[in-house]
Amino acid sequence: MHANTWTGTGIGVAILDTGLYPHADFGDRIRGFQDFLGRRPYPYDDSGHGTHVAGILAGDGSACERRYRGVAPGCHLIAAKILDKRGNGRLQDVLRALQWISANQKRYGIRIINISVGTAAKDSKAATRLVKAVEQAWDQGFVVVTAAGNMGPAYGSVTAPGSSKKVITVGASDMLDRISSVSGAGPTAECVCKPDLVAPGADVISCANKRNSYAIKSGTSMSTPKVSGAIALLLQKDPLLTNVEVKMLLRESCIDLGYPRNRQGWGKLDIRKLLTL
Repeated sequence: MHANTWTGTGIGVAILDTGLYPHADFGDRIRGFQDFLGRRPYPYDDSGHGTHVAGILAGDGSACERRYRGVAPGCHLIAAKILDKRGNGRLQDVLRALQWISANQKRYGIRIINISVGTAAKDSKAATRLVKAVEQAWDQGFVVVTAAGNMGPAYGSVTAPGSSKKVITVGASDMLDRISSVSGAGPTAECVCKPDLVAPGADVISCANKRNSYAIKSGTSMSTPKVSGAIALLLQKDPLLTNVEVKMLLRESCIDLGYPRNRQGWGKLDIRKLLTL
């Protein structure tokens, strides 16, 4: 448990992904679920990606004697299924999910939106609408955390909506300088430096979507919930922080890894330092 005090209790995190399997590590903390594809009323995940992301963020390790725990094992989850079992989705479902989250913000106590997905269509109308939608959520007060994407390391490879200048964009700190380097890099089409920061994302063990088991996955999708979890801890510590203040505190807490700004952002997430600021 980070700082032996903070677990994210009382902080709601909305996850836009492939769904959410009711893994034992989430207990009774799945407070809301909305299926924008199949209209099923109960939590499920036919891919496993969303469940893996949620475990990194909020799993408490109940099914593994605490060996694998998320960053904020006390926060509660609100899942919006916008992707199918192959990880494909439609813009209209993402937009509807963001509207649903906005409408249910107070009901579920949602402070953070985690989006571990993206599109590489840099100049398309769809990408523009997607960026506009997440920026609207940011302007409403949500802390929006998005993945930089796995299209790197070429410059300009950050995917939308991580290309938004407002939201917090996360790359993978351990996928920056090796043969399999894939973490998305900036600058964006608007010449904005991205990502904002990086966190570990390679070979991460987290919750799987069957029989309370675990799986290993890699990518900036796995880095993003680590930052969302850290923010949940921070908001539990100081609930009055705005999303802009959260972003500035993240900047002050990062460890410089020595890479260019458009590869590592401000640097690597340091949760302990973040919670002492």
